[in-house]
Amino acid sequence: MDEKLEVIVIPVADVDRAKEFYARLGWRQDADRAVGDNFHIVQLTPPGSACSIQFGTGITSAVPGSVQDLYLIVSDIEAARAELVARGVEVSEVFHEGAPGARFHDDAASGRVSGLRPRMPATARSSRSATPTATAGCSRRSRPGFPGASTLP
Repeated sequence: MDEKLEVIVIPVADVDRAKEFYARLGWRQDADRAVGDNFHIVQLTPPGSACSIQFGTGITSAVPGSVQDLYLIVSDIEAARAELVARGVEVSEVFHEGAPGARFHDDAASGRVSGLRPRMPATARSSRSATPTATAGCSRRSRPGFPGASTLP
């Protein structure tokens, strides 16, 4: 049986502000439907993705900003970061794990190392991903009052 993750619900405080943010990133709007004052659903999909996000009013009881550690996979982390910055998104510098689990922590002692992951010898690479940027990351820094989560949406 094929199984596909197609939608992730993101709880937000301000539906219109979140919609504008993701649209500014160039994400495709798939739906925007409101029924009365208690239900509003917006669905957007990143370019090239088979998985979408949904947010709105009356679709989740989760606290706005509570979703963390979702991964948006790109083939070139430096180009992706540059594009986010050009679109007005505040993001950290590119980093990689210098120690297992470091990507999950934001403090200086976590083991994060600035820059891309050093290129590994071909024999040490996974056959699934020979791209050294696959384990690199950057995070979107939340601004006070921003309707999204504390990491890159």
